[in-house]
Amino acid sequence: MAFEYAIALTGSIATGKSTVASLLALNGMRVIDADTISHEILDDSIAWVKETFGDEYIKFSKVNRAKLGELIFSNQEAKKTLEAYLHPKIRAEIEKRSVKQDRLKFPYLIDIPLFFENGNYDIETSVVVYAPSDIQLERFIKRNGYGKEESLKRIATQFPIEEKKKRATWVIDNSKNLKHLQRECENFVEIIKAKYL
Repeated sequence: MAFEYAIALTGSIATGKSTVASLLALNGMRVIDADTISHEILDDSIAWVKETFGDEYIKFSKVNRAKLGELIFSNQEAKKTLEAYLHPKIRAEIEKRSVKQDRLKFPYLIDIPLFFENGNYDIETSVVVYAPSDIQLERFIKRNGYGKEESLKRIATQFPIEEKKKRATWVIDNSKNLKHLQRECENFVEIIKAKYL
């Protein structure tokens, strides 16, 4: 059975989930990354992308993710089409990797960006990477170079971070500097070890 020892690692755009996943991995936690899996599947689906969305979404024999992203964020139909194609494949791969991890009988993380939004995974515990929405917006603008309006539009495609914080089993606070975040990650790993070892 998959997901027996799984903890969903989630957050929102620009709250620092990828950084936290790396820090937790450095602290000995095993991580299954849904984004990496989706990139692998998308890269293996060039023919489908070309057929479904057109040649302009392929660049140098690879899917042009930035261009496809623009389409997905501005076109609800295209978003649904892509998700209907990708999600079952991503889920199947995550499940396969999860079964392997469960054999070790110790918690591991599954990094799932839209864990609460999609409700696709029967995982009981979750850890949310949290940053207040004003800091989230600031980081998103800085990282992606979009204007405020476009940034807010993209952030609004996910549940508000405060809502995710309420639903989480644990919260890793990423509202300060890297040193503080490292401590938060170390504390979380200690909690998990104390609970399961």
